[in-house]
Order: sequence, then structure tokens, then C-alpha cells
Amino acid sequence: MVLRQLDRNHHLESAMTTTCCNNVDAECNAYNAAFHELGLSWVWDTGLYANAVAGADDRTGLRNYLARHQSHLLSAHDADFLVEAILAAKERCQAQLSAAGCNPAAFIDWSALQQRQIGA
Repeated sequence: MVLRQLDRNHHLESAMTTTCCNNVDAECNAYNAAFHELGLSWVWDTGLYANAVAGADDRTGLRNYLARHQSHLLSAHDADFLVEAILAAKERCQAQLSAAGCNPAAFIDWSALQQRQIGA
């Protein structure tokens, strides 16, 4: 009985970890899709995503990321405008992936999509 309970707890922990990682991957993919849609050449991996939002809400995390890593954009654009544009594009991309039946946590090589083509 004890072994069965331990085995069930182990499977529960594994499922929770997988769900957590899939949620992080899904959020990261949604941000990268938004960046791509907006013509921004940023590509976040899950580590950069975690550092960017670092326990903050999405708006604060994006605002902090812009200030630290893309400050040149803030001289031409209002931070609130950029944050809202990114979040709107992220929500739109999540909805499109969901409507298409895609796995939102599936691996997508965003860096390959961001490469510019000659003559384009």
C-alpha cells in the first residue's frame, strides 16, 4: 500500500513538472510568435523568458526587459505602447495556435524564422 502511494505521488510530481514546463514552453512560444508577428528580431528561450518575467506580472516583466535589453526602442516608442502591442500579439498568437489544434508547447525554432532572406 505504501509503495503504491509513493508510486502514485511520483507520477503526480512528474505530471506536474511536465505541465509546468509545458506552460513555460507555451508562454515562451507565444511571446516568440508575437515578436515575430511584430517584426522584432528577439528570440527568447525558456531561461530568458524566466529571467524576463522573473516572478513579475507580464507587463512589469516586459517593461523591465525593454529597459534592460532594448532601451534603444524606448527613445522612439512609449514603453506602455510596446508592452500592450506585445501582449495583444501574444494573446492573438495563442488563440490562433489553440484554434488550429496545435500543441502550444511544441518546439519551434524561432531563430530560423527570424533569419532574413536575400531579396526579401
